[in-house]
Amino acid sequence: MAVMRDRPYTQFNFLVDIGDGNTDGPAAGFQEVSAISTEVAVAEYRNGNSRENSVTKITGLNKASDVTLKRGVIGSLSLYQWLDEIRNGNQRALRTVTIQLQNEDHTEVVQTWKLLRARIIKHTSGPFNARGNEVAMEEIVLAYERLELE
Repeated sequence: MAVMRDRPYTQFNFLVDIGDGNTDGPAAGFQEVSAISTEVAVAEYRNGNSRENSVTKITGLNKASDVTLKRGVIGSLSLYQWLDEIRNGNQRALRTVTIQLQNEDHTEVVQTWKLLRARIIKHTSGPFNARGNEVAMEEIVLAYERLELE
């Protein structure tokens, strides 16, 4: 699915599916997605009788970083309901969250990030300021177990 080209894609044309199959409308309209990353830990090992004076690197556990999603408050309780399922211990509440980068004219998905077995671990609304003119925002932080790219 990834589409290769010489010039890098811009970052501001993206779709987010929070695991409900919806990428249209205000409920799926996120303003910001934080950096998506994963890393593989390495354990260093060396036998005491090794003739080579260096360590061997052994592949360890995979670790995915948390991802933050931000959107304007739209009166939807869907994110809170998902959080409520998670904190009530519903194992079916884990979702595959998909972030798709589009080309500049929104006609093609050029790369996809899949956050497997994702769950909300933090929900924040606000801040609110009676003298401000900013959009009221809500923010969720997702923890996920594995990252796949397409």
